[in-house]
Amino acid sequence: MSIILAIETSSEMASCALLRGDTVIARESSGVRTHSQSILPMVQQLLAEAGIALKDCGAIAFGAGPGSFTGVRTACGIAQGLAYGAGLPVLPLSTLEAMAVACRQQHGATDVVAVLDARMGEVYWAQYRYDSAAALWRELVAPVLCAPGAVAPLAVDGPLAACGNGLAAYPDAFIAQAFGAMYPEIMPHAAQLAPLGRAALAAGKAVGAADAQPLYLRNKIAYTSAERSVINAAKAAA
Repeated sequence: MSIILAIETSSEMASCALLRGDTVIARESSGVRTHSQSILPMVQQLLAEAGIALKDCGAIAFGAGPGSFTGVRTACGIAQGLAYGAGLPVLPLSTLEAMAVACRQQHGATDVVAVLDARMGEVYWAQYRYDSAAALWRELVAPVLCAPGAVAPLAVDGPLAACGNGLAAYPDAFIAQAFGAMYPEIMPHAAQLAPLGRAALAAGKAVGAADAQPLYLRNKIAYTSAERSVINAAKAAA
């Protein structure tokens, strides 16, 4: 099986993970202002713990969004820089799908609505169902940016779980929703991106470093000079 390195910085928590065989090892660091400084040392720690070099990985996955502009751009830039240096493909993955994975791992949920606070009175959300026969997640509603009160999940036969900090940020908007359970503490993490990355790689969804892009549901903005410095640092580290 391919080894997957995953990077996630779309929220206040920065994390990276390494999937090797059936084992995931991860690192995380809180503090949105330190993401660009903390990720590369954590990646180096993971590789050292596993006793491998970056070039031994099969691909680099990253949380492409939705999420904070700076956060998803940081993850994309670092993934691109590392991939350029090591000659690896890149896997842009959904932060909301990673939350659905966590919801299943921690609570056994198979129908999940993931809701992230998008600030400015809006949320990002999407709906997923786990297909046990195929052992993969199906996207029922693609990621959307809307007002909290406009979140409209599709009806399902069984219990529908909801997760993410959008639930806590706008609690009144979700009182009337028919959620069987709500887990506002679940947020995007590289530990869930890594297995999604392996499935995406097997499905032929990898792209070249130059083609990797964040998922923006608001206006796209060009890289700043500071973000380009992060990309260059990642290239040098690789």
